[in-house]
Parts: sequence; C-alpha cells; structure tokens
Amino acid sequence: MNDHEDRRPEDEESSPWEDAVEREREGAARDADDDGDDETEQEKYLPSRAAAVHERLRVAGEKELERDAMALLWSAIAAGISMSASLMARGLLDAHLPDGDAGFLIGSMGYTLGFLIVILARQQLFTENTVTAVLPFMSHPTLGNLWCLMRLWGVVLAGNIVGAGIAAFTFLHLPMFSPEVGGAFLDLGHKVLENSPFEMFSKSIIAGWVIATMVWVMPSADQAKAWVILIMTYVVAIGEFPHIIVGASEILYLVFAGEASWTEFALRFGLPTLAGNIIGGSFIFALISHAQIRNDMDVQRQGRRGAWGFARKRGAGRQVQ
Repeated sequence: MNDHEDRRPEDEESSPWEDAVEREREGAARDADDDGDDETEQEKYLPSRAAAVHERLRVAGEKELERDAMALLWSAIAAGISMSASLMARGLLDAHLPDGDAGFLIGSMGYTLGFLIVILARQQLFTENTVTAVLPFMSHPTLGNLWCLMRLWGVVLAGNIVGAGIAAFTFLHLPMFSPEVGGAFLDLGHKVLENSPFEMFSKSIIAGWVIATMVWVMPSADQAKAWVILIMTYVVAIGEFPHIIVGASEILYLVFAGEASWTEFALRFGLPTLAGNIIGGSFIFALISHAQIRNDMDVQRQGRRGAWGFARKRGAGRQVQ
C-alpha cells in the first residue's frame, strides 16, 4: 500500500477528480513533454483537454516554487543574459537593413531569438513564471503559497535584470560590434522610451497576455514548440509591446551609455512595464483560464450532468441493471 493510500481511510473512496489529478501529476513528473497519445490517455480521467493542460502547468509551477533560491537565481541570471540575444539579433539586423516597413518587419525577427534560447533551454524567465507559478496559488490561495510565489517572482525578476544588465554592459564596453550596430542598439532603447508611462503600462499588458498564451499552448505544441515561440514573440515585436526583460537590456544599454538615467529605467520603463506584464499574464490570462478549469473541477466533483464522474456513475448503473 503506498503513502497516498495510507493517508486515506479504508472506507473512503477517492473522487474521479482526485484520481485524475494523481494520474496527471505522475505523468508530468515522468516527462513534461509527453506525446499526443499520452495526452489523450490523460484526458480520459480529466474533465477536459484544457484541464489536462492546466494540471500539467500547475505541477510544473509547484516544482518551480520548491526550487532552491540560489538555483533559481543562477538560472534567472543566465536567462537575463540569454534574453539579451534579442537585443543583439535585432540590432544586427537593423544595422544592415534599409529603413521602412520591410526593414522593420524583417528586423523584428531578431526579437524572437532570446525567447527561443531561454524557453527551449528551460531557463527561468519572469514572464513565463507569471503563468506557471501563479496556478498553484490560484488552486490553493494560502498565505504560504503566496509567500512562495512572491519569493519566486522576486528572485527570478532580480536575476533576469542582473543578467540583462551584464549583457548590456558587455555589449557597450567590449569591442564586439561595429558603430552602426551600437547605434542600432541605442535607437531600440530610445524607441521604447518614446512611450509615456501609461502607454508603457497599457502596451505591456498585451505583451504579458501574449507570452502567457504562448506558455499555455506549449504543452500541446509537441515538435512545433519553436514555431509557437517564434510566432507569438514576433507578434510582440511588431506590435512594439514592452517586455520587462528584453526592454531591460535595451534601456540599460542606454543607461550605461549615458543617454538615459536610472530614474527613467525604474519609473518610466520598469514599474509600468512590470505591472502591465503581470496584469496581462497573471490577472487576465491565468485567472480566466483557471476559472474555466475551476468550474470543470466543481462539475466533476459534484457529479453533475456532462461531467466524467456523472457519466461514469450512469454507465455503472446501466451495467448493474
């Protein structure tokens, strides 16, 4: 008899939802990238395909919340450095492309590089954690879970910005790029600062929502993960929606070059963008997505019509008759 069975009284029968969650947890622990056949198998025990995705992301979020702070910090610093690849690739493209719509659309492809590196390498990116790490708190909104969430967000955000700053300082002070590329880096930062704080906040809500959508889609993407990342982040690029980590590398490059102040970095860019990304990723997308799953959970627990448990009980009754 396993530990789960030891904790449950012998005369108490587990609910279909509890069985489904346990199966999903075991599947996610074995492999976060199960193929379509495994996902179909999991859907037999969960009330909907959306519930299967939700449970997979929730389990992944629990694992992140349990990680050691120093491990999170180093992974976040690495992610911040990797995200600066977006600044690098976009600057390189912009420096060699003509002005105009065509040059802008092609140059925006460089924006996707940092996201491809960070997500496929499974490094800690703040806006990705606004979805996965918040789901355990939404499922069990306790003070302990809130503290774990704030701890994770704080460590990952700080590490990401430190990494972005290291990369920006290196790009500026080491002879890596031509003057034309350096000028393109400056232009990207100045373009971001053209937004007022309220514009920065409003546009960053969309960035948070798009990145959260990407995270939600990833478990079903199978071998198309790179394409999902490329398409979704390209939309953020051409829409010029501020992202707290990519933008940090752009604005910090300006700060280290003496063309922007730390006050502008913190108040004009940082706080409005951070707030918008969190609202778009957590309080809009994650909350709404969790709400639909919570309703599925309630339906299945209560055995109402349309729920898997209800159908199972009816089928069992017909067999007895």
